[in-house]
Amino acid sequence: MPVGRCGLSRLLPLLALLAGCSALSLRSPSDALAVPVVPGAAWGGTPAAQPQAPQPITRITHITLHHQGELWDPAADVPAYLRRLQTWSRETKHWADIPYHWVIAPDGRIYEARPWQLAGDTNTEYDPRGHLLVMLLGNFEVQHPTDAQWQAAVRLVAELQRRHGLDATRIATHRDHSGQTVCPGAHFYERFDAFKAEVAKETGRLSSRGRRVSGRLQPDEPPRVAHERVTPVA
Repeated sequence: MPVGRCGLSRLLPLLALLAGCSALSLRSPSDALAVPVVPGAAWGGTPAAQPQAPQPITRITHITLHHQGELWDPAADVPAYLRRLQTWSRETKHWADIPYHWVIAPDGRIYEARPWQLAGDTNTEYDPRGHLLVMLLGNFEVQHPTDAQWQAAVRLVAELQRRHGLDATRIATHRDHSGQTVCPGAHFYERFDAFKAEVAKETGRLSSRGRRVSGRLQPDEPPRVAHERVTPVA
């Protein structure tokens, strides 16, 4: 049915509003999480562009753990690294954003990366649609997750598991889905059963206490995560 000039003038503001809401939904993937997260804007990231063929927001079915796969220098600048990774992901790989949804630094800070509404990307053969991807900085074939990193990963994964109603069988590692990788590295993988046991305890605490107050961190704030000593990941 033809739309007159008057009708079109009324329709345009509505279309603009709907477009703005759609773009906004991709910019704040961690707002509702009950764990503190450094937002993308705080580390200098830029919002992911809407795909030309937008993927529908489908049900989350898995949480998948990764390591960076590169030796991490404790003195390195995490925000600078994330900015370089975002640029490389877009300009070299032609991905929408960083391939992971959250990145965990050795000091326990959790950084927002790709919006969770966009499926992750991978250089291996598995299909990451429906997977929330969590990456820990470091090469765990050589290095070990720090205590702070371990505890932050436990809390994030427990919150994601609770929020999306997943059972423990849905928490796995990259190598569990792909025969082309050793990710997340031997020093993490050999302790993964212990990791899942701690996630189960934390999920139980979250469920019994109700939802915790959420918070977001700036990069220069101290991480508000537990730094209790855990059994060495060796």
